[in-house]
Amino acid sequence: MSGDNTVLSGRGLVVGYGGRPVLEGLDFDLRANEVLCLIGHNGAGKSTLLKALVGLIPVSAGEIALHGRAIARPSPRDLVAGGVSLVPEGRGIFPGLTVAETMRLGLWAAGVPKAEQAARLDWVLSVLPLLKDFYDRRAGSLSGGQQQMVSIGRALLSQPRCLLMDEPSIGLAPKLFQDLLRPIRELQDRTGMSILLVEQNVKEALKISDRVLVMKAGAIVRDTVPAELADNARLMELY
Repeated sequence: MSGDNTVLSGRGLVVGYGGRPVLEGLDFDLRANEVLCLIGHNGAGKSTLLKALVGLIPVSAGEIALHGRAIARPSPRDLVAGGVSLVPEGRGIFPGLTVAETMRLGLWAAGVPKAEQAARLDWVLSVLPLLKDFYDRRAGSLSGGQQQMVSIGRALLSQPRCLLMDEPSIGLAPKLFQDLLRPIRELQDRTGMSILLVEQNVKEALKISDRVLVMKAGAIVRDTVPAELADNARLMELY
């Protein structure tokens, strides 16, 4: 793909832990205005790639680019400033804080100017109106689905052009997962936001995806569309 159509990319990425590479020479593109689903077995390197893309773990070699411009040493702050936001695996919320407090902290972390904070919060609540039902409750008292909604809402506070979601279905029933993703897909359709969805729940994730990457042993082994993986037998061949 040309740089004009690529939002977030990696070229020749080498990433690992303790000197042992998980990704070796990997190329990756998240394109404008798409929902890209990244699937693969446990240990395939999906979360490692996502963490490298947002600067949570260092890249030993290769290059990460945002909107066609290379970032020398990617950091989470650089990526947020460039319009990237992450919904982390395990939700990453503080159980002792209320939803309201979590959102106030999120506005500060996203660097939203004080004069714009009320409008930004109203916008997030318009995307995820169910948040209002438990806005004053502590996050630790919420169900898994409610906590995931809080995590997504917090990630949207920066009005990202690119939303990365790491295993959002963990602990959720399929219907609840779809109920969470539906407003995000609707938002993507309205705004043209790009979404990278790292998922184990392949069947549900494919329902809202435009393109699919399959990872195996630290490499991307297939770049395809959901319809090509509708056949379970074909999908199992890739795992």
